[in-house]
Amino acid sequence: QVQLEESGGGLVQAGGSLRLSCVASGGIFSGKAMGWYRQAPGKQRELVAAVFVGGSTKYADSVKGRFTISRDNAKNTVYLQMNSMKPEDTAVYYCNAGTYRFMIFYPSDSWGQGTQVTVSS
Repeated sequence: QVQLEESGGGLVQAGGSLRLSCVASGGIFSGKAMGWYRQAPGKQRELVAAVFVGGSTKYADSVKGRFTISRDNAKNTVYLQMNSMKPEDTAVYYCNAGTYRFMIFYPSDSWGQGTQVTVSS
């Protein structure tokens, strides 16, 4: 089972940037699709971005053009670069090592502890 550890969260002003990192261990990272999710208070966890084995990516409409997901298989790490951030991006962000089919990401049951991102207006 893959273990995941997120980092890089913090407090940022609207319009600012953050880069999140997620290090995976215990599995074959290069063979996994990786996703970033977020969960705001009182809301369901939602998929923000995913990167597939071949490098293709997929984004939620709310972050397209602002967020970029990338992976470094040599470091077993997936990143989420967040630019032009908005207060509505405030949430706990989680990564997940899952599977995919026809560009649909299916998360596993293994989650990290998450990292808090807070965007002030």
